[in-house]
Formats: sequence, structure tokens, C-alpha cells
Amino acid sequence: GYDQVLAWQEEAVRALKADPAAPARLFLVEHQPVITLGRSGDRSTLLATEAELERRGVTFRETRRGGDITFHGPGQWTLYPVLRLDAVGRDLHRYLRRLEEVALRFLAGYGLAGERLAGKTGVWVRSAGRTDKVAALGIAVTNWIAFHGLAVNIQPDLSAFRDLLVPCGIPAAEGGVTGLAALLGRSVD
Repeated sequence: GYDQVLAWQEEAVRALKADPAAPARLFLVEHQPVITLGRSGDRSTLLATEAELERRGVTFRETRRGGDITFHGPGQWTLYPVLRLDAVGRDLHRYLRRLEEVALRFLAGYGLAGERLAGKTGVWVRSAGRTDKVAALGIAVTNWIAFHGLAVNIQPDLSAFRDLLVPCGIPAAEGGVTGLAALLGRSVD
């Protein structure tokens, strides 16, 4: 559940604040269905009613991470590094590009060419005349300690992105959402 994973991250942040020798942590999770709204998000990008979310078993959480609105659920890997940015440089944009690089290299391992789009955070893939997002990012930083992170779509229920929200506040006409399985045309374990 999202609330449990957030509690783990907050505990790791507290440990890093309290002890300079505390280790960085990395949480790799597959969430139960949840929609999160980041600090720069607009609730109008949530398309579903509370009743529809409940019917589909999806929770909704407003969060302190940057970015807009997104869906997390089965078939998606979410990586939450909790680390001191001093260790990688106090540059938020460089850190975001490093998280994108994780997704780019992961996709390359499957023979797919992911890319960054100017002015947009995340990783995108061009396929069948479309440009769709395959990985989303949203971080929070306190005292130069970063948490939250990167979500990579492996084989999620893509209808959740289409029916329940405007992913990352980006209208479908400007790019949809896809997953590794859809790009490969086969199931991915």
C-alpha cells in the first residue's frame, strides 16, 4: 500500500537527518492501485469520481512529491531512492536526469530506444507514429535529502491512465502512456 511505502521513506529520511553515517535506502515496490497528486498537480486532472475509484479499488492520495498526477499499480515498478543529494551533487535537475537514465538503460536492455522530451520530465518511446510515456518521475527534497522517485510501466492496466486521470497533466493528444509489454507486443514477467 502507498501509505506503508511512504512511511518507510519518511523513516529513512528521519534516519538520514539524524545520523550523517546512516545509509541511503532504495525501496523497489509494486503498489496496490493508487492515484497520487503531486505538489504542482491540479485536482481537475482527476477524471474519476470517488465512487468510480472505490468501484475500481483505487485509492487517492495528495503527496509532497513534485510533479502532477499519476497512477501506480500492479504491473508497474516504482523505485524510491532515499539519499543525500550531497553524495550526487546538489542539483535537482541533474538528479532527475539520472533517474531518467535508469529507465533509459532498462529499456535499452530490451532493445527499446527511450528518450527524453524537451520541457517534460520522464521517459518516452516512439512507436506506431505515437510518442508515449513509459516512465514518470516525481521527487521530494528536504534538507537536501531526496525521496519519492521513478515509476516504470512494465505491464500495468493502461486503462487506468486513460479512464481515471490525465497522466502528468498531459492531454492524450500530446502523448499517451504505455508499458514495456505493450511496446514488446508480449507479456513481461
